[in-house]
Amino acid sequence: MSERYEQGMRVRRQVLGDAHVDRSEATKTDFDEPFQTLIAESAWGTVWAGDGISDRERSMLTLALLAALGNFEEIPMHIRATARTGASKQDVLEAFQHVAIYEGVPRANHAIKLAKQTYAEMGTGQPGKRAADI
Repeated sequence: MSERYEQGMRVRRQVLGDAHVDRSEATKTDFDEPFQTLIAESAWGTVWAGDGISDRERSMLTLALLAALGNFEEIPMHIRATARTGASKQDVLEAFQHVAIYEGVPRANHAIKLAKQTYAEMGTGQPGKRAADI
């Protein structure tokens, strides 16, 4: 594997956690391996590995973009990642409020619903408490 792939896998584990990455790797097949390599190298080895902004800011941007574009399936995964990126629940709410204004209330409303469910699963239902404080 390339150096970019190895770096991407390190960053992916740092942000999403070993358990998530191990589950994902266990389901990888010959069919989707090229796609998984692409994601590891580009998303994790390039974008998330960059040093221009913090992981906290990347979490907020990622969650806002997922909500704005209606890609709700990945929101819970990235909410769980906030425990490692330092994005607080207030940060996430602020990002989704931007989505409401610039993209639409229904998308932001659904994203907030998913975030609330995921935070409850994570055991941090208190407003303002950082997922990292779990």
